[in-house]
Amino acid sequence: MMMHLRSVFQSYGFVFFFVVVRYAHGDLSYSVQEELKRGSVIGNIAKDLGLEVGRLSARKARVDMEENEIEYIGINLRSGDLVVAERIDREEHCGEKPSCVLKFELLLENPLELHRLSLQVQDVNDNAPIFPKDVIKLEIRESADKGARYRINAAQDEDIGKNSVESYILEQNPHFVFSIQTTSAGSRYGELVLDKELDREEQQEMKLLLTAVDGGSPQRSGTVVIHVIVLDANDNAPVFTEAVYTATLPENSPMKTAVITVRASDADEGVNGEVTYEFSRLSDKSQKLFSLDEKTGEITVSGDIDYEEGRKYEVFVEAKDGYGLSSDAKVIIDITDVNDNAPVIHLKSLTNPIPENVSPGTDLGIINVQDRDSESNRQVRCSIQQGAPFKLVPSIKNYYSLVTTGQLDRELVSDYNITITATDEGSPPLSSSKSVQLSVADINDNPPVFEDQSYSAHVSENNKPGSTLCSVTARDPDWRQNGTVIYSVLPGEVNGAPVSSYVSVNGDTGVIHAVRSFDYEQLRSFKVQVMARDNGSPPLSSNVTVSVFVSDVNDNSPQILYPAPEGNSFMTELVPKAAHGDSLVSKVIAVDADSGQNAWLSYEIVKSTDPGLFTIGVHSGEIRTQRDISESDSMKQNLIVAVKDNGQPSLSATCSMYLLISDNLAEVPELKDISYDEKNSKLTSYLIIALVSVSTFFLTFIIIILGVRFCRRRKPRLLFDGAVAIPSAYLPPNYADVDGTGTLRSAYNYDAYLTTGSRTSDFKFVTSYNDNTLPADQTLRKSPSDFADVFGDCDGSLEVGTI
Repeated sequence: MMMHLRSVFQSYGFVFFFVVVRYAHGDLSYSVQEELKRGSVIGNIAKDLGLEVGRLSARKARVDMEENEIEYIGINLRSGDLVVAERIDREEHCGEKPSCVLKFELLLENPLELHRLSLQVQDVNDNAPIFPKDVIKLEIRESADKGARYRINAAQDEDIGKNSVESYILEQNPHFVFSIQTTSAGSRYGELVLDKELDREEQQEMKLLLTAVDGGSPQRSGTVVIHVIVLDANDNAPVFTEAVYTATLPENSPMKTAVITVRASDADEGVNGEVTYEFSRLSDKSQKLFSLDEKTGEITVSGDIDYEEGRKYEVFVEAKDGYGLSSDAKVIIDITDVNDNAPVIHLKSLTNPIPENVSPGTDLGIINVQDRDSESNRQVRCSIQQGAPFKLVPSIKNYYSLVTTGQLDRELVSDYNITITATDEGSPPLSSSKSVQLSVADINDNPPVFEDQSYSAHVSENNKPGSTLCSVTARDPDWRQNGTVIYSVLPGEVNGAPVSSYVSVNGDTGVIHAVRSFDYEQLRSFKVQVMARDNGSPPLSSNVTVSVFVSDVNDNSPQILYPAPEGNSFMTELVPKAAHGDSLVSKVIAVDADSGQNAWLSYEIVKSTDPGLFTIGVHSGEIRTQRDISESDSMKQNLIVAVKDNGQPSLSATCSMYLLISDNLAEVPELKDISYDEKNSKLTSYLIIALVSVSTFFLTFIIIILGVRFCRRRKPRLLFDGAVAIPSAYLPPNYADVDGTGTLRSAYNYDAYLTTGSRTSDFKFVTSYNDNTLPADQTLRKSPSDFADVFGDCDGSLEVGTI
C-alpha cells in the first residue's frame, strides 16, 4: 500500500477565528485495495502529519466519511496507524467509474484541526462477467449471406480495467465466429458473424456456448448459450430513431411514471417487421427501478427513485424483429434532485460538563451538518437559540464550533438545554433541530459569606461552661465540597489568655459555646474572630467579628467599708449632748461590686435603742438626729444598719453602729455593756474596761494639752460635726468615689485616736470641719509629737493617726 502526501497548501479560503485557531493543512492521499480484512494497515497518520502518537488519544483523533455514517477506516490511537474498519467494496461506492476515490475527514481537537484524507480504492478481480440472459435466442434465415452479423449483448463485469471483460471465446462450430464491436458512445457489444451459409435441411438449430473472460488474476469468466434457429430469409434489422436517448426524471417520482419511449423501425413486412423491445444491459439496481414495455418501448418507473442513491442511470434497450435481427440504443436517465432530505446534525465532539471559569470564546464542541440533497438544496444555515451564552462559529466546510460568548456562573445557571437548528436553502426549506444538554461544573470561586456583617452575643455572668452564646451562619453558593462550610475561631487573646479558653465554635453548625464561666466584674465584653472556610481547593474563607457582652447578675452583696461589718469590730461614735436635730452623727459607707441597678444601694436602720432618735439617709447612708438630744436619752445607743442593693433578688449586708451620747470619755461610766452582742466573751469585756481606764488616763493629759492650746486661741470651739473620712486603704480596687451613692465625700475629714491590741473595739474622737463648726484653718490638729511631749514616759501602746 502506498501513501502520497500532496498539496500541502490548497486553495481553500481558511478563516482565522479569534475563538479557535485553525491550521493550514494539506490533503493526505492513500491507496488501498478493496476487500481488505479488518485491521489491515493503510498508513501511519501520526508519522505523515508529524503528530505525537501519545497526543492522538488526548486530541480525540477520529476519521469520518463524507455523507456516510459507516466507519470504513479508523485510527489505532496507540500506534497512529490508519486501519481498515469495515469491508470496502469499490463497486458499491464507485460503480463503473474508472477512478474510485473516497473522501474522509481526520478530526483533531484541542485545538480543533481538520485534515482531508483521500483514499484511492484499487479494484481487485472479485466479480465474474455476467451475461444479461442465460440463453440468447437467434432466428436466422437459411438464406443469410456469409458475413451476416447478429448482435449479442455483451457480458457485464462490475470490475474495471483489466479486471473487466477482455475477451470472448465461442465454442467451435462450422458456421459462426464471434467479433467485438464498439459503439460511438463507447460501449462494447458482441456480434455473431456467419462464416458459412446455413442449410435448414441439414441442421434446423444449434446451441453455441459463448464464454466471456476478464483479465484479472485469478481470471474469472461467465457463459451464455446462443440458441440458433434456422428460418427462412429476414433481410432488415430494426433501426432506432436515436442512438442515445436522454431523459430527466425527478426523484421520488411515483410508480409507473413514464420516463421515455424509445422507437425502432424495421423495413421488413409482416412478421419480419414486427419490433419488440427488451433491456439488453441493465444493472441490478436499474432492474429494480425501471420497466420496459416490450411492444411500445416505453420505460416506466417501477421502484423508488432517490437522487441520493443514484444520480444517473444508463440502460441499453434492444429492438428485435420477429426473426431475430436486432439493434440496441443507449438510454441515459438523469435524476433531478428534490429537496426531500432535511439537514442532519451530528455532534462530533462536546466538552461536558463545562468548567464555570472558562473564558468567553472557549471552544466547547464541534457540530457537523449534512444534507444529502444537492446544490442549493444542500446549502445549510445553522443557528442556536437566543438567550444562551453560546454561539456557533462556521469552521471548515459543514463544521461549526460551539463556543462560549460570556462568562458562565454555575451559581446562577447550572444547566443549559440549547437547541441547534439547521435549515437548508431548498424550496420549501427543510430544517431539523438537535437538543444539547450542557452542565456547568463548579469551580471554587465563591468564599463563604456570613449572613450578617457582625454578630453580638449576650450572656449572663456565672453561665455554665458549654452553654450556647450565639450562632453564626455563612453561605457558600458553590457545589458539594466547594460549598461545604467549616467554622473555626481565629487565634487571639482575651485578657492575656488564648481566646480558645473562652469560647469554641462547632465546625459544622457555627454554634458558639462558652468554654468557661464568665465574671462580669472581671470581664464585661470581648471580641472573637470567627472564620468560615469552604472545603474547596484551594479553600476560600471569610471572617466575621462576634462581640460577646457579659451582663451583670446580682451575685455580689454590698460590702460595708465603714463601720466594719458586724462581728469584725467594735466601733463607738461619740455624740455631743448638745447635738441638735438633723445633725450629722456618722455615715455608713458601702459599695457593691455589681453594676447598674444591682449596685444601687439603700440604707435602713433595722434596729435601734431609741427608734425615734436617729434616722439614716436611704441613699446617702448618713446617720442624723431626728430631734435635739435630751437628758433623758440613753447615753448608749446601738444601731443595726442594713444595706441592700436593687438587684433581683436583692442582696444585703448589716453592720452595728455604737453611739455614746457624751461630750468626753470621762463621763462614760462603763463600756462593757455597750455591745448588744451576747456572743462577746468575758475576756473582751475585761479588755474594754482596761482600755477605758487607760484612755481616761490619757484623756487627762489630752485635756491639759487642749487647755494650753485653747488659751492660745481666742475662739476655740469643740463642737461635734459627725463627718467621717475613711482612708483609701478601706476601698477595694476598681472603685471610684461617686457623690451621694454611699462612698466618701471630700468634705469630710476626721482625726482619730486609736489603741492597739484590741480586736473587737475602737475608740474615736471625731472633730468636724463644716459650716456649723470651726473653720478649716481652726481645726484641732494633733500630732504624735504632741502626745510624745505629754506622755513621754508612757509605753508604746497608743497609736495616733489621721484618717
